[in-house]
Order: sequence, then C-alpha cells, then structure tokens
Amino acid sequence: MHRPFDEGSFHCTVEGPFAFPDHAASTFGTMNDTRSPWRRRWRWLIGTGAFLVLVEVVLRVGYGFCDAVLMRADPNYEYIAQPSQDRHRFGHRITYNSLSMRSEEPDSTAIIVLGCGDSVINGGSLTDNDSLATSLLCTALTGALGRPVQVLNISAGSWGPDNCAAYLANTRLPKAAALVLFVSSHDAHDNMSFKNVVGVRKHFPDEQYISAIVELVDRYGWPRFFKPATTAEEELGIDKGEAGFNTGFATLKHYADERGIPMLMYLHAERSEIKAGHYNEQGQEIIRFAETNGIPLIRDLDHGATAVELRDGIHPGNAGQRRIARALEPTLVEVLSGTR
Repeated sequence: MHRPFDEGSFHCTVEGPFAFPDHAASTFGTMNDTRSPWRRRWRWLIGTGAFLVLVEVVLRVGYGFCDAVLMRADPNYEYIAQPSQDRHRFGHRITYNSLSMRSEEPDSTAIIVLGCGDSVINGGSLTDNDSLATSLLCTALTGALGRPVQVLNISAGSWGPDNCAAYLANTRLPKAAALVLFVSSHDAHDNMSFKNVVGVRKHFPDEQYISAIVELVDRYGWPRFFKPATTAEEELGIDKGEAGFNTGFATLKHYADERGIPMLMYLHAERSEIKAGHYNEQGQEIIRFAETNGIPLIRDLDHGATAVELRDGIHPGNAGQRRIARALEPTLVEVLSGTR
C-alpha cells in the first residue's frame, strides 16, 4: 500500500519490508557529525607533527643544533675539547685536530708558534676557524716570511695559564720557534680548581642532545626563564679566587727558557677596561710579571681596542680577532725572521 506523494515537501514514506527503522534515519543523519571531531583531532596531530619535524630540521640544518663541540675531562688540565671534531654551528665551521687544538694538524716542516689561551683566542661557536686570530696570523706570517708558519691554537673556554702549561707538559709537540700566551686580566687569579663541569654545565657538553628542539629548550630556553641567574664567569667556570697569582705564568716562562724559545704575551682588554682606558688591578699584576721577567707584552689598549669589537664583556668578534692578529704580526715577524 502506498502513502500519498507530497510534491511540496518532496516527502515519501515507505512501508513494508523495505521501510527504514525509525532510528536508522537518525543514525544516518548524524554519521558525519560523529566522525568530524576525530578527523579534526587527526588533522591537528598530523599538522603538529609536521611542524615539529620542520622545526627540528631547521634547527639542525640551519643552526647546527645537535652538532655542538663536545668536551672531555682531563686529570692534568681539567678539560679540553674532544679530539678530531668538525662541527657546523650557527653558520660557522669549528674544527679541532687530533690533539684537541683549534688548528690544522701540526706540520713539522713549518715554523711552529704555540698560541696558548682561553676563550678569547678559542672563539667558541660564534667564530669560524678561518676568522680566528691564530688562523689569520698563519696566513700573514707565511706571506711575510716566505715559508709555512703555523700558529697553533691551544685553548679552551676559561682556561688559565696553568691549564696551558699543563697541556704543554703532557702533550708531545713538534719543536716550536716561539710561545705566545694570550691572557686577560681575570687570568691573574683564574687557577685550576678541577670542578666537575664536563657533562654538568651547559657549556661543557660531553654528548649531543637527542633532539634539536630539546637542546633549544634545555640549553637556551629553560635556563633563561626558569633557572636562577648565573654570571658568565660562573657558567664558564672562571674561578677568580684568592689562591694567589696563577703559577702558570712562571711555568710557561720556564717551559720557553728550557727550550731556548722566546715567550710573548698578549694582554686582552675587557669592556670595562676599554671604557676606563686602563687595565684593572689584576691586569696590572700581569703587566708587572711581564716586566719583571723580561717578557715582551703586547697590550690591547695600545692597539686601538674598542668596545664594539666585543660580543659581550670579554670576547672579541671577527673584527676583534683581526685586530689581535694585526697587533701581533710585526713582533712575531721580528722574532721569527731569524728562524731557520
């Protein structure tokens, strides 16, 4: 039996074995509504995952996250970069040779200059190897003397002269023609303390993060917003203590005298000293040591040091590295010109 056909509303009712149960129409009509929240959730999850993958790739490829310079602890000189590293970080190439120097492998056929210091000549991740003062001096001195010259970069962040002396005493090196110690005023009392910093402090990692995003949050984001503030000296391990004048100055002088090679010192100026126009009391101690022991001293403040060359209160940028190389070049040419 057929029910009337309503043209106005296009309504048709079917009875018999082919009729829909009453609940079927309701279920059919709401099917899309029940599925859409799940679709939205899946789309959100997929979109979020794709965004995180993109961020991970950009941080790794574009900024060098998960490619930090790794450190190792050492019983003789506290810590040093792990050997044979080739890193790309923040647009810069950072390499270390098999002896943990930020230099090419030592060349026994070249004139060797031992360049010792801390983060000032190390440059860190914000200075490309080719922009370091030691690298620039290699090129300039080779051209001036007409034969290969290597200025080896023996350094690590917050090293003092005693770290440098301990490294030289425990590392076999080719015969050197000169030794240059790069120091700042804070090195006067920056004595080795052998505190446990490798793998503990963020600037002394011994392994890579599993994720660039994790590194961004843990190394830069979290400490910035949620951890108690620390000074740059505390984070870098600089220990300006009361243990007296750093014995590494005298040890390095003895090292050079024993080998019959000249020792030079370069006294880098911190931002506060550039502003004041003179070195602080610790810097004056270093000056007195150099004068007492007949060590030629090249002073940053005598060679046009400016605050704009510094990335922070201490560390020189590329312009500062170039000026250090220019200031040292004439003295090194004179010292090395008689080298056979």
